[in-house]
Amino acid sequence: MAAKPRPPQRPPNLTRRSVLAGEAAAADAEIEDALAVPPDPQVAAFFDVDNTVMQGASIFHLARGLHRREFFTTRDLLSAAWRQTWFRVVGSEDPEHIEEARVSALGFIAGHGVAELESLSDEIFDEGMAHRIWPGTRALAQLHLDEGQRVWLVTAAPVEIARVIARRLGLTGAMGTVAEHRDGIYTGRLVGDMLHGQAKADAVTELARHEGLDLALCFAYSDSSNDLPMLQLVGHPCAVNPDSRLREHAREHGWPVRDYRTGRKAARVGLLGAVLATAAGTGVAAGSVLRRRLH
Repeated sequence: MAAKPRPPQRPPNLTRRSVLAGEAAAADAEIEDALAVPPDPQVAAFFDVDNTVMQGASIFHLARGLHRREFFTTRDLLSAAWRQTWFRVVGSEDPEHIEEARVSALGFIAGHGVAELESLSDEIFDEGMAHRIWPGTRALAQLHLDEGQRVWLVTAAPVEIARVIARRLGLTGAMGTVAEHRDGIYTGRLVGDMLHGQAKADAVTELARHEGLDLALCFAYSDSSNDLPMLQLVGHPCAVNPDSRLREHAREHGWPVRDYRTGRKAARVGLLGAVLATAAGTGVAAGSVLRRRLH
């Protein structure tokens, strides 16, 4: 028995399909617009990085990654680590200590190219930093983003690595210590000073002026009493993984305190751990010496 012939198929109505596609896309966009949080142009949040967003000191993790790539010697690494640790933990305002920290902060990249460091910073973030981000602090930053508020990192670490961290976390941007470079090559000197202490407050003040922020409505987060100038600048300061002095100050002034550490007595322990890990990673038995000198 012969099969019945199929009725001829109507040609597809391409015009109608195009209209439907356009309507669907527009409807989807309307839904996204309805769900989107309107931006809050006057409010922002400022986060310190070391021991606030990340366990340990980002400049040490950067230095370890560069050391593995033979940017400098083990002796150079430990020398810079010791100066930066003393400056960060003790918070010394002695001019000689500040100058030593300033000179050593980015001297190890002298002679290298800006593009090279920026490229390697992405690699080093993946291998030595990504797993050190505090989930609690990251959630705090995301809460601000979800409210339509901008979020900046403010750190004494090199601005190149600060920008990588900010980009990877989906934040607005970063302010950090700026290294001088000429014709795309680092000179080993800084532009001005490290972004530390009062310099952070000055940077936030200038950014607020430029962006039209109301600092009385803004938020700031840090682990260190060295950042009190920045914390006192905003209407909503918060101590995160605080050192003992900042914890006491926060308690006296009714500031919220959030501690995401496990088995750590103070933020300086996390920083010291980064130094000791650096020494261990390079096979140098200097960890015990650093530990004794810090106690």
